[in-house]
Amino acid sequence: MKMLIAVIQPHKLGAVREALETAGVERMTVCDAQGFARQRGQTEMYRGVEYKTNLLRKIALEIVVNDDYVDRTIDVILNVARTGSEGNIGDGKVFVLPLDESIRISDQIHGPEAV
Repeated sequence: MKMLIAVIQPHKLGAVREALETAGVERMTVCDAQGFARQRGQTEMYRGVEYKTNLLRKIALEIVVNDDYVDRTIDVILNVARTGSEGNIGDGKVFVLPLDESIRISDQIHGPEAV
């Protein structure tokens, strides 16, 4: 089992969710997130005053999948979350973490069956 953490642009959430459902991935946690990387924030105007925002809004998806779904889940996210044909700075990242155990609370099933 693996846990995928995908940080994506907020406007891509609907398309990514629909594409994941089509690929058979139907469970995820969606979190609002703020951060910066190479973008380093941006300058905005509010009531005629210019100010710099240091943190940009993102969406963090937490997805736990069995090993046979890892590659297809990553492929879907990479293809759908990209903006433009070549992608742009700020499109996001996908992190893949090993997951030792999964337990469903309702019936206490352990392991891959709990996912």
